[in-house]
Amino acid sequence: MKLDLKRISVTDGAVIPFSYDADLTKEEMSGEYPFRTPVHIEGEVRNHLGVLKLHATANALYETRCARCLTPVNVDLDVTCDMILSREEQKDDRDDVYQLEGDSIELDDIVIPALILEVDFAYYCKPDCKGLCPKCGKNRNEGPCGCDGREIDSRLAVLQKLLDKKD
Repeated sequence: MKLDLKRISVTDGAVIPFSYDADLTKEEMSGEYPFRTPVHIEGEVRNHLGVLKLHATANALYETRCARCLTPVNVDLDVTCDMILSREEQKDDRDDVYQLEGDSIELDDIVIPALILEVDFAYYCKPDCKGLCPKCGKNRNEGPCGCDGREIDSRLAVLQKLLDKKD
């Protein structure tokens, strides 16, 4: 969504509120398309003593799979984004300043990256998820699979044969 900042740039205390839905269904992350419903974004741009401040929140349903057992997991993401919109070039690398180019701003260029940066690398169906059996692939949360629980490194298999002979 594009906002025209001309009318608030000159008036102290002026506010431009916004509320819209962004379509991220084509946004690929880790080989999947986790945003299957629109992302709701709302907030405001406020002129405070000549400084333009952006405050936005993004709410999204992130659909992924458990990193251990591959069970579907739905995560509610609520992200807050606060930025200072500046026309002047910044000498330092501040994360909270966005460089304006012209008299308008594309909100998706600020809010969507903030949302994506809040996504964790891995999500779990529950904190104590047991995962999948590495031999047969059964979900260990549903019960034992019957496979031998001992996993022997192939490089040490010769030593295991020596131990088996003693028995």
